[in-house]
Amino acid sequence: MPSMSPFPLLFSLLTLPALALATTVHRCEAANGRITFTTLSCAPGESVSLQDVRVFTPGSTRALLPPAEPHETSGMKIQRKEPTVVGQAPDKCGNLISARERREAIINQRVIAGMSQQDVESALGKPDKISIRNSATSYRYDTQRGRSAQVEFDEKGCTKGKAKSRTAKSPH
Repeated sequence: MPSMSPFPLLFSLLTLPALALATTVHRCEAANGRITFTTLSCAPGESVSLQDVRVFTPGSTRALLPPAEPHETSGMKIQRKEPTVVGQAPDKCGNLISARERREAIINQRVIAGMSQQDVESALGKPDKISIRNSATSYRYDTQRGRSAQVEFDEKGCTKGKAKSRTAKSPH
């Protein structure tokens, strides 16, 4: 039996993906100027031209322009600036404490003047007893060791007191 050379088979297998990515499309132009692209034949009376269409795979195309290389010119000075806060929404407690002070107080389970009821609950948990008199609210926290802590809020729901240093340690 004559032996067949493996080269034609290998060549056809290597060119198969290239053939699968390319196709011919008919460009059909009607008398009124309407253009249709199809893989089928054109209607009678339309002019036909063949279009070779190739699907490009990633990495198979070349950029038209070279990539930009950032460089500093002699007259250019690049200075990084911190963003400027133009306006800040006031919280219901009048911005007595900063966001950083609020976070640190919650993490350390402390209550400081200017915290809201939600902040206090985040720091100490749900109160054991809530008392409401007139427009003031009071939270009471009791522990198993007989100790307790009481936090008083004004009519806006903010902890009372003007000094930021006035704190109440968590009873837990």
